[in-house]
Amino acid sequence: MAARPRVALLVESSRAYGRGLLHGIAEYVRLHGPWSIYLAERGLGDAPSAWLQDWSGDGIIARIENRKIARVVRDLRIPAVDLRGLLTDLGVPRIVTDDQAVARLGVGHLRERGFRHLAFCGFVGADYSDNRSEAFARLVEGAGFTCHLYRAGSPQHGAGTEAREQSGWAAQAEVARWIEGLPKPVGLMACNDIRAQQVLTACRVIGVAVPDEVAVLGVDNDEVLCDLADPPLSSIVPDTRRIGFEAASLLERMMAGAIVPEDPIAIAPLGVITRRSTDVLAIDDRAISGAVRFIREHACDGITVADVLAELPLSRSVFERRFVKIFGLTPKAEILRTQLDQVKRLLAETDLPLKQIASRTGFLHPEYLSAAFKERTGQTPGQYRRSARQR
Repeated sequence: MAARPRVALLVESSRAYGRGLLHGIAEYVRLHGPWSIYLAERGLGDAPSAWLQDWSGDGIIARIENRKIARVVRDLRIPAVDLRGLLTDLGVPRIVTDDQAVARLGVGHLRERGFRHLAFCGFVGADYSDNRSEAFARLVEGAGFTCHLYRAGSPQHGAGTEAREQSGWAAQAEVARWIEGLPKPVGLMACNDIRAQQVLTACRVIGVAVPDEVAVLGVDNDEVLCDLADPPLSSIVPDTRRIGFEAASLLERMMAGAIVPEDPIAIAPLGVITRRSTDVLAIDDRAISGAVRFIREHACDGITVADVLAELPLSRSVFERRFVKIFGLTPKAEILRTQLDQVKRLLAETDLPLKQIASRTGFLHPEYLSAAFKERTGQTPGQYRRSARQR
């Protein structure tokens, strides 16, 4: 290997997901380089540049969307890392977004808003969409609810991601008919932001109110798409920077001669960015709806269930029974969950010491905060902060 490794990047610059991967790779190179980077502006699935045919390099990081790209990568006979994970027989390591974790975040986000009817709209036959759809349905049904899956349209075997997305725009009438038949209100997760944008358009065409009748959640957090959507689209944020960073680290080990496992590495998403498309509480029970709002506004003031009850015309037993029926957890657990969400934000976004974070989030003692945080997340606050900073 040359003193300065020559690395080609077949990663799309046309999408937020690909640009996030490139940012992560660039961060690794800044810290551990230098590398000589060969990068041409491209879209997902674009044919590889002609110069790659006779290119003499040391490594390649690619989003292998089809067999044509796979043949070029294979024929180079150099270390390679795949960031798409579509083709599982390539004999190269793969680093991808954890679709199971994406589905868990989606179900959790919609259930927190009180939705008892849940739906998923994807591109039938697309690997990532089918993975997320299956996981979403399993989680919803495991919680005792019915999951409504969009199944219209035949799988387009061999079609690329962009071709499926274009066909989605052509099938707006099918999507609209499916949405009309859903029970309302319903929390709907789409397989990605483009599909979510198509759902929002269908809702607007048939006069279905978003988020009051249908709350819509996307995946990828493409900020341009999300902000241009009407209403602005809530979305799950993949950890693309970490995926790119880990891919560069893995490739460097391979270029140095290390043998690495071919098993796919799945990276969990960072969380959900809430915008107007899911900014709603879908609860018919006005007393419980008011209780939830009170909890979310005052959880970090150190309130207890007794403080919530003081705002309600309900006994404790009736309140807790109705709350658990709607949300699947107790009011006490919801108070703690809301507190810990704020703890996570302060750990990730500030340098405040744990004692001040405890004070700001309603914990009397930082020791209790640490114990509760470790029990719920599996990490100490310090470990979570370090991990968040690395991402």
